[in-house]
Amino acid sequence: MIQGSCHCGAVGWRFEAVPDGATACNCTVCRRYGVLWAYDYEGEGITVSGSTQAYLWGEKEISFNFCPACGCVAFWRSLTTDGGGRRRIAVNLRLAEPEAVARIPIDHFDGLNTFEDLPRDGRCVADYWF
Repeated sequence: MIQGSCHCGAVGWRFEAVPDGATACNCTVCRRYGVLWAYDYEGEGITVSGSTQAYLWGEKEISFNFCPACGCVAFWRSLTTDGGGRRRIAVNLRLAEPEAVARIPIDHFDGLNTFEDLPRDGRCVADYWF
């Protein structure tokens, strides 16, 4: 289990397992936020707490949620559900303690041009942070 919170502590999240990867996306939003995402479903593998402000982008299919007090981007949430009524969500692993996420491998996603996963290059979160 991994936990994360914004700088002031008003917004938090909990990932019930250890993610198999941390996604670095180069889309116009994610590259500006500098986030590393870990994905699951809200209320299943991920729970969030605290009041957030949302930013809707593009086709308005997901909301980027941040702390209204300190501004940290905590998670994105799908605005639709899948066929089973589940809602996809991704938390920002940069809000976790470094030791908790250091060994998670980095996955690259080309959200800018091809909208495809790129091959892993062997780096992990610690290679980005330390």
